[in-house]
Amino acid sequence: MALKMLQVIAPTATAASLQKIADRDGAVSFHKQCEIDDDHAVFHMLTSANTRQQIIDALQELLKTSPRCRINIIPVDTTVPSIDVDSQSDTREELNAKMASGANLDFNYLLLTFLSTLVALIGLLQDNIAVVIGAMVIAPFLGPNLAFAFGTSLGKRPLMFYAFKAGVAGVSLAVLLSYGFGWVWGTVPDSSELLSRTNIGLDGVALAVASGVAGVLSLTSGLSMTLVGVMVAVAILPPAATFGFMLGAEEWKMAYGSFLLLSVNIVCVNLSGLLVFLAKGIKPRRWFERRMAKPYVLGGIAVWSVLLLLLLFAIGNPII
Repeated sequence: MALKMLQVIAPTATAASLQKIADRDGAVSFHKQCEIDDDHAVFHMLTSANTRQQIIDALQELLKTSPRCRINIIPVDTTVPSIDVDSQSDTREELNAKMASGANLDFNYLLLTFLSTLVALIGLLQDNIAVVIGAMVIAPFLGPNLAFAFGTSLGKRPLMFYAFKAGVAGVSLAVLLSYGFGWVWGTVPDSSELLSRTNIGLDGVALAVASGVAGVLSLTSGLSMTLVGVMVAVAILPPAATFGFMLGAEEWKMAYGSFLLLSVNIVCVNLSGLLVFLAKGIKPRRWFERRMAKPYVLGGIAVWSVLLLLLLFAIGNPII
């Protein structure tokens, strides 16, 4: 949402400093709501998207020594009289909360992965595109991939670890379940949906890049990510299911092709996501944190780029 209210709990003595921040950084409005115990008060500051991050950074710097201070970010659907807004974007703090939720490896994540893989396999084996699309709607692969890119852009190792763990667990579960289907099925059915995931071309690379870019843009704009999650699932779920199925059916050449497609898609989603986070100016607040994050950012770009080049070489020079 373009407009959001910052509810600030701060010492009453900071009222003048808060007013200065509101005036200097372009808050839409600022007022003191009420006083609470221990010489603290509640202040409200209405902010627009283009100045919210700057205001929050200034507030954190001002209030960093007070343990009772808190900044609550509250969505505002509309205000009267209306205010013209140019853009919509979420702050670093809001994105961090979303990313932490997306990288959570819990029962719901594993259950959604299991169900989406099961539905995807049915659609692939029956050559039913509608069922495959239904599987991608519930596939939870958007969160871990974007969370890893976000953690890399900020140098947040715990978030990177949790996102990596969730991503590996999800893909591994999809491959193992599909392997069991392939082993039981024994042969490869005449399904164009299944066979199309055993070959990779530049169109597959473009799809993965577009998925990563669209995911970050939707995330940073505060918009719904449901459809973008479908795009990321398009890039990851069907190739993972096909790879496992072909392994179980002992069709090594087709398994290799689907493995290349899956690997290229994962690399492209993460690389494009990281680059868009950088282009959007997502970085740590403090200078020393930005300095510590720089090796992660440069290392992430280098690793994903090298992996992409190696995979493109493998695609152009098949060994099977």
